[in-house]
Amino acid sequence: MKIYIGELLVKKGLIDEKDLENALLLQKVEGKKIGEILIDLGLVTKEDILKALSEQFAIPIFDLDNASIEESVIRTLPLSIVKRFSVIPVRQERNRITLAISDPTRIFNIKELQMLTGFDFVPVLTTDEAIEKAIAKYYESSHVGDFKKFMKDFSIKEEENFEVLHDEEEKEVDRLELDANLPPVVKIVNHLFTEAVRVNASDMHIEPGTDGVRVRYRVDGMLYEVVKLPVKYKDGVTTRIKVLSNMDISEKRLPQDGRVKIQMKVNGKNKELDIRVSSTPTLFGEKIVMRILDKSNLVTDLGRLGLEPESYRILEDAIFRPWGMILVTGPTGSGKTNTLYSAIGKINIPEVNIMTVEDPVEFNIPGINQVQIQEGIGLTFASALRSFLRQDPNVILVGEIRDTETAQIAVKASLTGHLVFSTLHTNDAPSTIFRLVDMGIDRYLVATSLVLIVAQRLVRRLCPFCREETDVSREALVNIGFSKEEAQTVKIYRPKGCEKCNNRGYKGRIGLFEVMKITESIRDMILSGAHAFEIRKKAKEEGMITLRESGLIKIKDGITTIEEVIRETLV
Repeated sequence: MKIYIGELLVKKGLIDEKDLENALLLQKVEGKKIGEILIDLGLVTKEDILKALSEQFAIPIFDLDNASIEESVIRTLPLSIVKRFSVIPVRQERNRITLAISDPTRIFNIKELQMLTGFDFVPVLTTDEAIEKAIAKYYESSHVGDFKKFMKDFSIKEEENFEVLHDEEEKEVDRLELDANLPPVVKIVNHLFTEAVRVNASDMHIEPGTDGVRVRYRVDGMLYEVVKLPVKYKDGVTTRIKVLSNMDISEKRLPQDGRVKIQMKVNGKNKELDIRVSSTPTLFGEKIVMRILDKSNLVTDLGRLGLEPESYRILEDAIFRPWGMILVTGPTGSGKTNTLYSAIGKINIPEVNIMTVEDPVEFNIPGINQVQIQEGIGLTFASALRSFLRQDPNVILVGEIRDTETAQIAVKASLTGHLVFSTLHTNDAPSTIFRLVDMGIDRYLVATSLVLIVAQRLVRRLCPFCREETDVSREALVNIGFSKEEAQTVKIYRPKGCEKCNNRGYKGRIGLFEVMKITESIRDMILSGAHAFEIRKKAKEEGMITLRESGLIKIKDGITTIEEVIRETLV
């Protein structure tokens, strides 16, 4: 028979029945845990609650504040997981991890964690505060470099290899611009760019706060804090970046956009980078986000994106069709543009007139006519598309179908002898059909124009130099989608961390793909108004590999982890 924490405290003589009654009444109003209310009332201490919880759930208490946790143990769970579940790994014996928790009533979290990671967890009890301190100590601080050391790493040689490629006008400027051109500020900004390129970051965030300026890089889709700049450099660094990107340094109240081209030598290779800069006003100053577009990182080989052989064959057949519409779907940052560039790159020959309208044009591709939309002067996706139809195109790429007008023109183009590529934001391939219907496109036009839908996600690749095999229960493998036979033989790997992957255990990303061909049977289902789940079922019967199945194949091949696939896909 379960004894509640309040009853246990009464039984131990720490509170009386009246105290518990008052606390229960407050709980109905405040919605807090009963233990928190009793602590707020000064009736018990945190230690009293901890001991009572330990006795109630038969979980031993662990002194996390005075513990020393090995780095290899910390690496078993990523920061996103420990923060989400408010836990921290403290010991490891093969596949069994001792896990510090603060709320034993949420024991289902441990079962979910076992599903996510494949580890067996043994809980020990500690406080919320101790877990927060441990996360800051072992996770967050480990990613944040000391400012002096960060700058010391930027040698004179590296500084000489850095060059801004746009013309900067010489003019009389105010104090802000003078500050922005002081040697320390220039050196800091140059080093931020150089380090971002060295670790292959796709984005850089510069975020002012009360105690300094936080700098974060997005590497392989995940944000990492790398350094905190002293607050005295806040205005200088922000202004320096705005000067380089031709933004108005006197305007701090409104968001702005700019761009800058830089050239640098990294690891012995010359790199020319196009950087898109965005500023937005926050409480403590302007936040700057920079998208780093490195053409050398663009994969334009369709065969290297991560498509399974059958999915690749279906997509390749579709892109050589003379007309129709091919849609690539997924959330922002899922690699849709890369897939589209790879597809049109395969048919980019002198005999084919390819025109694209994008916002923004991320990379220039020789032989293709690319148009950047400018809504301020009326150059929208829809207006550009209308003009394209008078330019004798064979292939049209629309960066994104955002509204009904664009969708209607794209469908019309696909039905009048053009091959149209575009993107939409939907969760999977079948739901894309109903997104078009919701936008006002008639079902018969959707059924007639659509040729293929590709849904995709990006997951991190395991570092091939340090990945290590790990034990996962057969039950957990079956639960995530493996067959009982596969669960008996499949090898599962986990990230470890080494110098080649900056001790993160992952290096690069790969796509998960769901490629749905619009067959005659699916076309009939669209016309008859079938539900998305019915179309999905039919597509699977006809051989469609789902996003989850694509992920399971990559787990089986040792390319990625269970956690990555579960994070990005549904069963």
